Amino acid sequence: MMLLSFGLCLLLFVAIGLLSSLRREQTGADYLLASQSVKPWLVALSAIATNNSGYMFIGMIGFTYTYGLSSIWLMVGWIAGDFLASLVVHQRLRESCGANGEESFAGALANWHGGNFQALRVAGGVMTVVFLGTYAAAQLNAGSKALHVLFGWEYGVGAAIGAAIVLAYCVAGGIRASIWTDAAQSVVMICAMSLMLWTAIEKIGGWSAFGPALDAVSPTYMDWFPPDLAYGGWFGPALFVTGWLFAGAAVIGQPHIMVRFMAMDDPDRMWRVRTYYYGWFTAFYALTIVVGLASRLLLPEVGTFDAELALPTLAGQLLPPAATGLVLAGLFAATISTADSQILSCTAAITRDFPIPALRGYVATKLATVFVTTLALSIALGRNESVFSLVLIAWSALAAAFGPLMIVYSLDKRPTQGLALTMMAAGVAVVLMWRWLGWDETVVYEVMPGMLSGLAVYWGGEALGFAESGREMGALEAEAD
Repeated sequence: MMLLSFGLCLLLFVAIGLLSSLRREQTGADYLLASQSVKPWLVALSAIATNNSGYMFIGMIGFTYTYGLSSIWLMVGWIAGDFLASLVVHQRLRESCGANGEESFAGALANWHGGNFQALRVAGGVMTVVFLGTYAAAQLNAGSKALHVLFGWEYGVGAAIGAAIVLAYCVAGGIRASIWTDAAQSVVMICAMSLMLWTAIEKIGGWSAFGPALDAVSPTYMDWFPPDLAYGGWFGPALFVTGWLFAGAAVIGQPHIMVRFMAMDDPDRMWRVRTYYYGWFTAFYALTIVVGLASRLLLPEVGTFDAELALPTLAGQLLPPAATGLVLAGLFAATISTADSQILSCTAAITRDFPIPALRGYVATKLATVFVTTLALSIALGRNESVFSLVLIAWSALAAAFGPLMIVYSLDKRPTQGLALTMMAAGVAVVLMWRWLGWDETVVYEVMPGMLSGLAVYWGGEALGFAESGREMGALEAEAD
């Protein structure tokens, strides 16, 4: 019964993706951006499913299981940072790519003000393929891990199933198929998490028993902040929260998420997207934290238990087979909703950012999707730990490379191509150095210094005359005319 309910959910996703092909136009613009016709509620639900990947079902629950109530600051910082960044960037990104006709994220950056910086385009495309390609492989692997726990299948089986599903609907309908299935996956994800919450609290003995039981876990488990922060007093907690604020703002550097906003129908309706997006996001994140806390009470074998397997293990113990299949489908949906977005972003980078005209055709674009999916599956099946270590820095590196540039452009600044490339290089270099020194675990999450270094390079370059504001540039152009 568990396998049946799981299979039916996956078939639903495939069917929705294939139905989207009825709306398709056989053009690259439709395949990669759905002809910029996506409604606000679909943009929001798709961005949520893409953002809330297996990290929520596996990583966040595991973090809460291990560290307790202090994980709430990840939610506060992440959502607040995401929201603040959206006020500056999202609408301006949609307006820019609508005006210049760009179909890839790196292309939107390279041609924001009509300069069409080729070196910046290629550099951004390479980063997209390297980091998102391995990231997509990790998502396929995460889904495999859950299937291995509940069904006892070999790790490669889940990765192959996920790749086949993604390939089926992405080739059929492109990003429209990805967005439609993301919306359905968002509903399954929040239903699965709600079901787990209700069942777990009931098993514990209700809300009245929940709080006292958590207090008894350890003297520090329900503290507001982790006990091992690098600095004491008020500074340590403030730095901890600020680090996660930057982690949320890092969304603006993630091509697979931002392309959703590039595909929306009307940039003036971005406020609707925010209403749907942040309401749903907050509810889902809160559910995840409470389920993580409950899992610590119901699975107390801390020394021998893999915290990242808390959700599938708990579902197998508490739920009837049909309901367990739904939870597993929610987890699996979280992984493939991110993988499909990353694969399509890599497709856009290969066919639009690399200077190879033969790749720009409609059929060639679809073939690029097949290639990227096959490559991601091969990496997942190889389970090469040195490759998957790239995933640990993918989010941070993309944020530090693209995020500062997005902010600068959105503030109507115009760095030269050399300055823009220097900003990207500096951000990535600081992220790599920060992790190499181990400061991401003892001081602050590396996204914060990475993004600040990129902005610092811009400010320095601007002082030296390597940038103009949009207003200044416009005045100069008017004088020239």
